Amino acid sequence: MSKIYSVFFSAFILLFGFSAYGQGSDIPVKTIPSLDVQRYLGTWYEIAKYPNWFQKKCASNTKAVYSARADGTLKVLNSCKTADGEVSEAEGTARQIGPKDSPKLEVRFAPAWLAFIPMVWGDYWVIDLDSQYQVAVVSDPRREYLWILSRTPQIDKKVYEDTLQRLQAQQFDTRKLEITSQAK
Repeated sequence: MSKIYSVFFSAFILLFGFSAYGQGSDIPVKTIPSLDVQRYLGTWYEIAKYPNWFQKKCASNTKAVYSARADGTLKVLNSCKTADGEVSEAEGTARQIGPKDSPKLEVRFAPAWLAFIPMVWGDYWVIDLDSQYQVAVVSDPRREYLWILSRTPQIDKKVYEDTLQRLQAQQFDTRKLEITSQAK
């Protein structure tokens, strides 16, 4: 795992926790009603995202792998391919906020010894998810971050367009989305 990536991602989480501005919507971000974490585990490919500085070096093949830990938290392993062909990885921890079917999670990529500091945890809200757990959308309550994820490296164009319509209904600016290359 790239130590530089971990440091930058930790800094992101600190900034993310302090951030007080978003897209300026008066309508709160709405999550899905409930999340079955066991069904959510596994590999998710990034289809599109709002550009952000902590993923700036990611050129393609961005994905996240979620697995259960014995303590009830989730292991998060993010990876991407950089422009020079190297694979960059960052390992983090996610935890549910509220009941065991809550779609609101927090994620931390900072070292474990900083876990007691609330600002190292970033919001990870599942705001859209198909019934088969094949396409998901993740954001935060301020609409600053947005990821469209899929179990496969590409998704059907109609599925993508329908997802964009639901995001627009939640007042997300879908023009800001950047498509992720999932090269072979």
